[in-house]
Amino acid sequence: MQKVKKVPLRKCLGCNEMKPKKELIRIVRSPEGKVSIDKTGKAPGRGCYICPSIDCLEKAIKAKRVQSALEVQVDADLFEVLRGQLSKGE
Repeated sequence: MQKVKKVPLRKCLGCNEMKPKKELIRIVRSPEGKVSIDKTGKAPGRGCYICPSIDCLEKAIKAKRVQSALEVQVDADLFEVLRGQLSKGE
């Protein structure tokens, strides 16, 4: 009998929907306090997740959900980088 592997789900900070971890973008605060976009999903530190859509990103920024999830002030530059990536469809 084949064991069914459970798909890890995470909640998007924008739409508050549970989605498979692989479909979401992870933003991580390293143990040193540096906030960055985690491409691998394996970087150490506190992470939060956002759908790869501009709408979800804007909602999360407006409600300051990223700051509260990471418990640190997030640079506007990081959000600009994310906006750029999302508009290009990366």
